[in-house]
Order: sequence, then structure tokens, then C-alpha cells
Amino acid sequence: MCWQCDHPEATRNDYLDVVYDEILRNGWAVQYVESERRPFAYTVGLHECGLPELLITAVDPKRALLILNTVAEYCITHDGPVLAGDVMTLPDMLLEFVEVSHPDAHMGIAIGIYGPDVRALQLVWADEQWEWPWSSRFNPGGTRQPVLGKRQTRCHRSNPAGRKQNT
Repeated sequence: MCWQCDHPEATRNDYLDVVYDEILRNGWAVQYVESERRPFAYTVGLHECGLPELLITAVDPKRALLILNTVAEYCITHDGPVLAGDVMTLPDMLLEFVEVSHPDAHMGIAIGIYGPDVRALQLVWADEQWEWPWSSRFNPGGTRQPVLGKRQTRCHRSNPAGRKQNT
């Protein structure tokens, strides 16, 4: 069950306080939004470091937590933020960063804590054949991945995975 379900007497502000306490302890928190059709998760707390929050769609809670924490740690410990159009390789995943068009439509807890100036990057993942969701060959018969912004290609993107990129 969710925290709010376990605390029916609590207010939204009580929950925002719980999340903010976690941010103070850990640097950021991960908020998972359950949905049969379109689950997603996002960070809350990177905004305080001058970084965009991170969001990922169509992955289960455990995987979302692992990916978001890995990328958030990278963003905190390396000079300069990741940018829309950047590509990152994890041991079993290829990601491209896409700016979220309307963080306020998806990231209610982050907006509730930090206000409307929250920026976010979506971690868009390639499928097992290294196809992106904007390809007609993406994940045939499998999970569809909503992309919550417009893709920005970069002129000289590196391909750290050493694999052919389908654009």
C-alpha cells in the first residue's frame, strides 16, 4: 500500500513533509506512480542542487528505483548536468535524455515541494534490440513507453555503448 493509504488521516502537506525529510537524509527521494497502463517514477530533490529532476516511464518500481538512483548519483557527483539529447549506457540499458514538456502534469510531489519552476529530464530507454520508442520497430508486442517531451537530437552525440543508434 501507499503511504497515503496507510495514513488516511494525514494531509497532502503531511506527505510532502515525509518526502522532504527523506530528501534531507538522502539528497533526493524517488516517487513511484502506480498505474496498470502507464506507471512512472521520478526523483524529488535534485532541483535543490540546480539540476533537473529525473523521470522514467513503463518500468516496475524496483527497476525504476535502481535506474533513477544510479543516474541521480551520477548527476550529483559529476561536473555539469546531463542535457536533453545526451545518451547514457548502464550495464543492461541504453538511455537518452528528453526534456519533459510539462513537469507540472506528472510530478505533483516535486511541484508541491519546489513550485512550478521544476525542470525534468525523462530517461527514455531503448528496448532489447536497441530500438527507441520513436522507432516503429520499438519493443514489438511488448510494453509501450510514453515519451513526455519532444526529443532533441544533438549534432555530435557520442555512442558510449558502441552500438548503432537508430534515430
